[in-house]
Amino acid sequence: LLLGILGAPALGDPGPLEDVVIDRYYIPKICLREAQMGDFIRYHYNGTFKDGKKFDSSYDRGATVAGVVGVGRLITGMDRGLQGMCVNERRHLIVPPHLGYGSIGVAGLIPPDATLYFDVVMLDIWNKNDKLQITTLSKPERCNRTVENSDFVRYHYNGTLLDGTPFDSSYSKGSTYDTYVGTGWLIKGMDQGLLGMCAGEKRSIIIPPFLAYGEKGYGTTIPPQASLVFSVLLVDFHNPKDGVFLEHLEVPASCKRRAVTGDFIRYHYNGTLMDGTLFDSSYSRNETYNTYIGKGYIIPGMDQGLQGVCIGEQRRVVIPPHLAYGEDGAGDKIPGSAVLIFDVHVIDFHNPADPVEIETVFRPEGCNVTTRDRDFVRYHYNCSLLDGTRLFSSHDYEKPQEVTLGANKVIEGLNSGLLDMCAGERRGLIVPPHLGHGESGARGVPGSAVLRFEVELISMEEGVPEGYLFIWHGEPPASLYEQMDLNKDGGIPADEFSTFIKTQVAEGKGRLMPSSDPEKVIADMFRNQDRNQDGKITPDELKLKSDEDQEKIHEEL
Repeated sequence: LLLGILGAPALGDPGPLEDVVIDRYYIPKICLREAQMGDFIRYHYNGTFKDGKKFDSSYDRGATVAGVVGVGRLITGMDRGLQGMCVNERRHLIVPPHLGYGSIGVAGLIPPDATLYFDVVMLDIWNKNDKLQITTLSKPERCNRTVENSDFVRYHYNGTLLDGTPFDSSYSKGSTYDTYVGTGWLIKGMDQGLLGMCAGEKRSIIIPPFLAYGEKGYGTTIPPQASLVFSVLLVDFHNPKDGVFLEHLEVPASCKRRAVTGDFIRYHYNGTLMDGTLFDSSYSRNETYNTYIGKGYIIPGMDQGLQGVCIGEQRRVVIPPHLAYGEDGAGDKIPGSAVLIFDVHVIDFHNPADPVEIETVFRPEGCNVTTRDRDFVRYHYNCSLLDGTRLFSSHDYEKPQEVTLGANKVIEGLNSGLLDMCAGERRGLIVPPHLGHGESGARGVPGSAVLRFEVELISMEEGVPEGYLFIWHGEPPASLYEQMDLNKDGGIPADEFSTFIKTQVAEGKGRLMPSSDPEKVIADMFRNQDRNQDGKITPDELKLKSDEDQEKIHEEL
């Protein structure tokens, strides 16, 4: 019967229609809403007579038709035929004359008693009582804060009409849309739809026309009375009044000192945008970031965010753009107006005025003799960074470490830490870099590193003043040369010199500079006295150190 009415071959005419004939020849799989009496709708149509002759078309006018369905503003047949339609549904409607333009018709366009054929596609449905429709598509597990009015947001979006026709996309522009919320810079529906979002959240926001561009539409892409659908991904947001937000991820149980302005700090970090995009990492360079705090060498937010950290602390620092790189961003990895998140691990810090920090772990009872400058000491040590990274240990070798204190053979901080110790005493030392290996570091030691030493003094020998290899415990012999010339031949060879010096030491009349190799010390003494290097010392060559100091020749016996 329907095919006959539509003009296909038929056996006979069934007679006049009593009601509109509806053919729902395309129904979308998803139909969230059907047009009901009183709804505003937008649709396209072609209108023809039975013979196929076109009498009207919204397509030809290049504009959709918008109006209210079921309230008598349309011909009765169209009013009935449009009710119950879904967005994107297509219908064939056959409207008999008494439900169309009746016996009068439309002069010059539709003759009297004409049956009308409409091919309709529904594009939009809304009602003046509609509200914003918000669907959360995904939401991060952690959401410490949500968007409020006056916040500045950065988001990506795809914008479509209700029938799925795209009209705009931030993705196609390659940048987020950045604006304030609740200050009138956005359409009302988007102002409302962004409220309560978390950074990283995805939403679908359906905005009715009266909360969008209304009767005027926008340009050529958004028709009048169009509902808009936005798929939104909130990248980040902040408020111009925001300060730095700190989250203490891990704080050591013992924190004797916290960083302050003027301290020099070494730390590792991962820097991400609010959506998790990594823009920088010290770990990727395998070296810490080293700088002063509160001196303006780093962005203001990090200057503030590092205040009060402990050595070993892990801290998250969230920095709004006005305390980071502002509207311009930095390079191609930090966009303008981006909130930055730094996950920081503090390796160590110090102040350029710091001394060596000494902690006595064990001190033997009856400790009356302690180390002094120029003493020769033997000690064991373990050396590490403050994060526990092991650097060196004397236990890796067969013998303890040996050094003459004050001879510039070890770093200044360790030298200071070994003074005033008893044999058997154990200490913990914290050595700042200016008393260690400085900004340049050393083999295996990072630049500007604070060092931790665990030291144990094994033994010590009383030293001699600087510049001396041997000192007398009393006055030297009046006839020193004659006593030293054992065979009285007028010359003192190396063996005679060595025998004499060893005898003085054995009899307690004098002492050598402490050393693990006393023979070398004696050989050095002989070489210094043998001025012409002929293998023997003559009376003119032999001089006491005190005489040499007076003559300003060089330092020797």
